[in-house]
Amino acid sequence: MSDSWQLFLDSLWPIVRGGLTGTIPLALSSFTIGLVLALGVALMRLSSNRFVSWLARAYISVIRGTPLLVQLFVIFYGLPSVGVLIDPWPSAVFAFSLNVGGYAAEVIRAAILSVPKGQWEAGYTIGMSHGQSLRRLILPQAARVSVPPLSNTFISLVKDSSLASMILVTELFREAQKIAAFSQEFMLLYLQAALVYWVFCLVLSIAQGMLETRLDRYVAH
Repeated sequence: MSDSWQLFLDSLWPIVRGGLTGTIPLALSSFTIGLVLALGVALMRLSSNRFVSWLARAYISVIRGTPLLVQLFVIFYGLPSVGVLIDPWPSAVFAFSLNVGGYAAEVIRAAILSVPKGQWEAGYTIGMSHGQSLRRLILPQAARVSVPPLSNTFISLVKDSSLASMILVTELFREAQKIAAFSQEFMLLYLQAALVYWVFCLVLSIAQGMLETRLDRYVAH
């Protein structure tokens, strides 16, 4: 057995473990917080109050107009200069959540606007308030529309989480970097990391398809 093949086998589990214990939890926690933030920002964008709507628009513009790596560095390296020191892991979650919030807000806003106005009127007709109509009628229908683009956002986040290695967060790519630095087999280890990312994203894509099918059945019934 060649040395390269043996190194591939020996390093496979540490890299996969880095993905399972670092990349996926990091992406999941950031995506969950980001979705809550995005819902709030989307509702602010739809507000009739111009100042509130402008604030949401400004936030989205800043997030979408600046690189994720820069946002990560501002939080991890920039905030300590003003007296705010955050550890690597929460810094990554903070930066990724803000980024997801900016992108997902527009997805959720578009999904809410795609629900026919008659659904709002139906809610008011049976005595629901604006909030009740939003929660019980509009958001469930908007969720079905927003699942594909939000799933794509999550899959992109799984790949983008490799940027967390820049602030020394231990995740999939960081594990590959450490093994590559020790063995000097950079091509092999980075290709192996790419393979593991691809498998993760393939599994998530299959899960996305299954979720869309279930939602279609739910709406159809």
